Amino acid sequence: MKKTTTQHSKKFSSFFCHLFGHHYVVSKKVTEHIKEYKCIHCGKEVTTDVSGTLSVLTPQMQEINNTLEDMYQKRKNRTVQSVA
Repeated sequence: MKKTTTQHSKKFSSFFCHLFGHHYVVSKKVTEHIKEYKCIHCGKEVTTDVSGTLSVLTPQMQEINNTLEDMYQKRKNRTVQSVA
């Protein structure tokens, strides 16, 4: 079943987040320390930055996270193969 979002529910969700704060869940695990989060109410996306605080997930930050994830996966695979 397809879920449709109306303008009324969008306004209510953004009002809810403005009043009570966002409810973030992990949407992507980039590395063990860096994750991307998404608010379940309004859909706002954030990520952890260098200092460990949450910052808005811009296209530039998303590209950095994708590159970092690729490097992390390659390094992780390389260390596992050399041990065996």
